[in-house]
Amino acid sequence: MYRDPVQSFECESRSRLPAATRPLRVGMIGIGTVGSGTFRVLARNQAEIAGRAGRGIEVVIVAARNLVRAAAIVDGKAALTADPLEVATHPDVDVVVEVAGGTRQARDWVLAAIAHGKHVVTANKALLAVHGGEIFAAARQRGVSVAYEAAVAVSIPIIKALREGLTANRIEWVAGIINGTTNFILSKMRDEGIDFGSALAQAQALGYAEADPSFDIEGVDAAHKLTLLAANAFGMPLRFADAQVEGIAALQAQDVAGAEQLGYRVKLLGIARRRADGVELRVQPALVPAAHLMAQVDGSMNAIMVKADAAGLTMYYGAGAGSEQTASAVIADLVDVARLDGTHAAQRVPHLGFHAHAMTALPVLPRAAVCSAHYLRVPLQAASQVEAVGALLAARGVPVRRLLLASARAGHGPQALVLTDAAAQGAVDLAVRVLQGHPSVAGAIVGLRVEALGH
Repeated sequence: MYRDPVQSFECESRSRLPAATRPLRVGMIGIGTVGSGTFRVLARNQAEIAGRAGRGIEVVIVAARNLVRAAAIVDGKAALTADPLEVATHPDVDVVVEVAGGTRQARDWVLAAIAHGKHVVTANKALLAVHGGEIFAAARQRGVSVAYEAAVAVSIPIIKALREGLTANRIEWVAGIINGTTNFILSKMRDEGIDFGSALAQAQALGYAEADPSFDIEGVDAAHKLTLLAANAFGMPLRFADAQVEGIAALQAQDVAGAEQLGYRVKLLGIARRRADGVELRVQPALVPAAHLMAQVDGSMNAIMVKADAAGLTMYYGAGAGSEQTASAVIADLVDVARLDGTHAAQRVPHLGFHAHAMTALPVLPRAAVCSAHYLRVPLQAASQVEAVGALLAARGVPVRRLLLASARAGHGPQALVLTDAAAQGAVDLAVRVLQGHPSVAGAIVGLRVEALGH
């Protein structure tokens, strides 16, 4: 499929120009949602982009699976090929934009581009979370840049904020809503009182969720992004395999309602927190106070908070999906490459915010060691047994802050709602196992973490 003949194109006069005056020549691999948006925005805003970059930026060749569709998009303004390696190795390309997705083939294309001395811009978070260590090492050795702002939070410039705007700070934690699909589903569950399956169906019908939404609803997409955030925040290697990942597929409507009754909202959060003995790296649905700014992030929007020692709390908000929204970040990376192309690698911002010699292999803490407040929903044989739940948890060393009976819901018996103070996950798990066997408990106990996001 990727071995069809490539169209030829001539760039001899441009290639003889000094790199600082001729346009930055882009080869694009993939021209789907993100690629087509990038092509459109580059064409529409070319004067503003060139004014900021100090030189023009133009797409000269595009690799696509569907050449007929691609031809309609590029409209003769770029050559077309069905072979991504033609783009990755073409002598008249300065920077390769990889927006095709996937990991195995994308890795090969990106490494080939780097080996041929080309900069790379990608929106592929899975590629970098899984193969980023190898890719960044190859880029350092070859002296080229790999830029990936669009891979983390679409139009939100969070990578630039961490690597440049907050460079004076010791970052304490990063936490955010970094998957638009799941945020849309959770917003629907809360606003309409519907179950997960119904909310997912709406998301799919409206194009917010894929036909196979597994990466989103299982938290994998958010974990890919969190891996990149943590590396830039703490100067640690990419540790995707060590992240604790929990999605929202098992979340029940009565827990969304229970959170509301307690004054909270449920959000799928990615959290990277520095501790004295390591780093928390986790994705999970969690309760956030309803008055908190993060709880107001609805629909497919994204938001990220950063706690730093000097800057304090900062928050970044924007679209979590979209063709031109993602293209905005891709082109911002292209502008950075255009400005710095030809400079020594030591003068550029390091790929992960810290120079390679300063990276530290911080341990990722196990699930049992994570300490936070907790929400528990305990199905009961009788409403009169609520106080017994609190007494048993306290006896097992779990500090109970609030204990009440859930509002009655059709089809459900009495439910105790519990909010704890901060406690280690291991201690809470042990207490829940004991409580689960108590004769007053009428069904499976549900537990979620509670995040204050304020300290």
